[in-house]
Amino acid sequence: MILLGLASCHKSRVVNTSFYYWKTVYETNATEKRYFDTLHCKKLYIRIMDVNNGDNGAVPVSPVIFNGTLPDSVELVPVVFIVNDVLKHQTHQQIKGLAGKIVYYVNGRIRPSGRASYKELQLDCDWTQTTRDNYFYLLNCIKTNISLKNKRISATLRLHQLKNQKSSGIPPVNKVMLMCYNMGNLRKYGNQNSVLEQSELEKYVGKNLSNYPMPVDVGLPIFSWAVVFRQKQYAGISKRLHQEDFSDHQIFKANGGNLYTLQKHLPRYGLLRGDEVRWEQLSAGQLLSAANYIQKYISSDTVNIIYFHLDEPTLKHYTYEDLEKTTAVFR
Repeated sequence: MILLGLASCHKSRVVNTSFYYWKTVYETNATEKRYFDTLHCKKLYIRIMDVNNGDNGAVPVSPVIFNGTLPDSVELVPVVFIVNDVLKHQTHQQIKGLAGKIVYYVNGRIRPSGRASYKELQLDCDWTQTTRDNYFYLLNCIKTNISLKNKRISATLRLHQLKNQKSSGIPPVNKVMLMCYNMGNLRKYGNQNSVLEQSELEKYVGKNLSNYPMPVDVGLPIFSWAVVFRQKQYAGISKRLHQEDFSDHQIFKANGGNLYTLQKHLPRYGLLRGDEVRWEQLSAGQLLSAANYIQKYISSDTVNIIYFHLDEPTLKHYTYEDLEKTTAVFR
């Protein structure tokens, strides 16, 4: 009877599924739309631009171009990525000016999407202890911008910022989005998976998440990439390689795990014979395991699960059922 009583008091969490859109051109795609609609998504988090240093201060980089409008049923959440170095050696006056420029630029850039306004603006920055005060001042300046009155401001949260709350601080926003990916050392040679490894995840989450003093949404990775090493030194990411390429054993020799060695030059890819490639991808089972662990420490009654990102080549590695099953563990 006690167990029945406890069960009757349990309140299901409201869980919403969303995607990031991290491409420089927005256009409709049948496969991407099918995934979006099948998973009953209502929001799309679109990267509007990066902010990086230019010759005369901070400038917008690679802004998105809308080659089509969003469906009326979809809420647009504009996202701005700020390079951490932009925040260094800035006066409060300069930061205040930057905040105004960001808001003005976003408000203008979204119009071709068919949206005159938005309910939430998200800032994405891997701030550090040395840039924390300037970043938080920027967030406060954005929050108080008159054109954002009654709008939510959210910020992304890396795992190291979650764990080191005292030194990293708590951003002055309405909510955060925990990025549960890019947690390993990408540049380190070996057969690890820098996208997501369960053992690394568990070092950061736990009570750090359950005790976080504001609502937390969760970002999960569905992307993959090919990390290149030349003479065991990091040489970059090959964006042109895909998983099916590694099935050609005349070109790629399997070294065990997720490492492959090139057997011949591939000039069109910028690769040389002897280069080693680490293919990093998360299986549906690994994604589900990560979700099962994270959900135990979510204290919010409502949470958004946001997959990175809405892109046909990325989506083909997962079925609708894979992603729905992962989302369902948070309910």
